[in-house]
Amino acid sequence: MAGQFDLVIIGGGIVGLSTALAVTQRHPRLKVAVLEKEDRLAAHQTGHNSGVIHSGIYYKPGSLKAQTCVAGAKALVAFCDMHGIPYERCGKVVVATTPAELPRLEELFRRGVANGVERMEMIGPERLRELEPHATGIKALHVPTTGIIDFPRVAQTYAQLVYAQGGEINTRCGVRKITHVDGTLVLNTDGGEVRTKFLINCAGLLCDRIARMAGVPVDLQIVPFRGEYYTIAPQRRSLVKNLIYPVPDPALPFLGAHFTRTIDGLVEAGPNAVLAFAREGYRKIDFVFADLKETLTFPGFWRMAQKYWQTGMGEIYRSYSKAAFLKALQRLLPELQDSDLQPGGSGVRAQAITTNGALVDDFMLTVAGPTLHVLNAPSPGATASLAIGQTIVAKATEAFALAG
Repeated sequence: MAGQFDLVIIGGGIVGLSTALAVTQRHPRLKVAVLEKEDRLAAHQTGHNSGVIHSGIYYKPGSLKAQTCVAGAKALVAFCDMHGIPYERCGKVVVATTPAELPRLEELFRRGVANGVERMEMIGPERLRELEPHATGIKALHVPTTGIIDFPRVAQTYAQLVYAQGGEINTRCGVRKITHVDGTLVLNTDGGEVRTKFLINCAGLLCDRIARMAGVPVDLQIVPFRGEYYTIAPQRRSLVKNLIYPVPDPALPFLGAHFTRTIDGLVEAGPNAVLAFAREGYRKIDFVFADLKETLTFPGFWRMAQKYWQTGMGEIYRSYSKAAFLKALQRLLPELQDSDLQPGGSGVRAQAITTNGALVDDFMLTVAGPTLHVLNAPSPGATASLAIGQTIVAKATEAFALAG
């Protein structure tokens, strides 16, 4: 698809498509294209998403995640109502099973209040049993605004609207090289040469590589972590009415193994979080030497591993031991048995880690010349997608002086 554009977006996941939607709405006269390297949209993080509409209780008040999650969830629900996309605001419980977890549970409540999450309630064991009869805990936070949805369907609807508003979307168009020629960005892609005045990088698992390809020095690297799930056997799905979560470790960007009812009627249990040996390594056997070498030669990975090695070893053990995974799940659902767990799917999280070993927690947007790079957009990226897209386009409009 050789061509000349005003603005090109790299990445056909839900954030790239929501950005394309926002830019075609705000600047309808611009010639816009989305480039996706796969043969379909929403193939990676969006297509392996747990399908949860997050409420906004986890995020530090004032952070970009906090600002976009609550607003994005409301916008998403309104969007789905307008376009007939099924969703359910079923609610969830975050369950404390030990006294040591109670201060962290209270902190989640405080964050939720600060972030504008509505109708939260701290509940005791009796109310917990009413909501989730098979869950056990000493206290819980009930969050009724949490929901479930099919995010790939949402992404496809964004794409349809981008098409309708004159934008182009091209699959099988992986970007191989980016050069700056006389004020124009020249992209060498699998589909031919593409020229553009401006570029927005929403490449998810490959966003750091695209940034460096564009000549932007970034002090971080994407390290892929695979989250592996089990599904609950059909005859035992009644153990979970909606969503049951543990109290997360605030030092880590992962929410812990939990139970999620999906919009298509499944119940998922998980995930763990283990290092993937490929950027797109959805199976234990997936291995790409160049990807793993990149991780193992990155100083930030080892500095992070030194800090969290005990947690990491526990995750690896649970990855290979169903009994250990089951034991972790039984903290929330004691009645769960080995025979109730069936192999499920997996996803890969694009975790940005700085050179000094810090796990990047918030969304990160970086402008460099005629390019804008989304260098960290994990959960709640899908929930917040409409708000993130508008935020990205507002930043691009100012940075690039976009008009039209």
